[in-house]
Amino acid sequence: MPHILDAPKDDAAIHSLCFRTGYSERSFPERIQVSVERGIEGERWLHDPWLKRADGQPDPRIQVSILSLRVMNLCWRDRVNTVHPGDTMIADLDMTEANMPVGTKLQIGSAVIEVSDKFNTACAKWKARYGIDSLAWINHRPNRPLRLRGVLCRVVVDGEIRATDRIHKLP
Repeated sequence: MPHILDAPKDDAAIHSLCFRTGYSERSFPERIQVSVERGIEGERWLHDPWLKRADGQPDPRIQVSILSLRVMNLCWRDRVNTVHPGDTMIADLDMTEANMPVGTKLQIGSAVIEVSDKFNTACAKWKARYGIDSLAWINHRPNRPLRLRGVLCRVVVDGEIRATDRIHKLP
């Protein structure tokens, strides 16, 4: 846990970008376009989100996800036979509520995203891929403020995010 909590608080490097056109489908582009209206351009969120609003529209609170590189490295052991977690960004960044409370705005490239109030508990796929112990660790009540499964965000300023960009917290 000390290693995870020692992640940079700001000015964090992106390890990789992930683009998902469908379930368990992954590509790792050098750049993605994001917009307030469509989330990640061309990704499945607009047509097949796992969370919808009462009116049936995709919930914008889950447009972008960021997973800690340090947590991913602990949980994703078999990289040959197990699919990548699928988060939009893997970054070496402190995801804790203390460092990034709900509403924190992050500048990434020319885009700005905002940490949402939707907590990422992981899902049945996480349990199947990375194990019940991993899922239990993420959701263990004392660990919840650490956001070990990462943060979910909504786009607040359209823009381009490149794999070489850094994540900066805005005041």
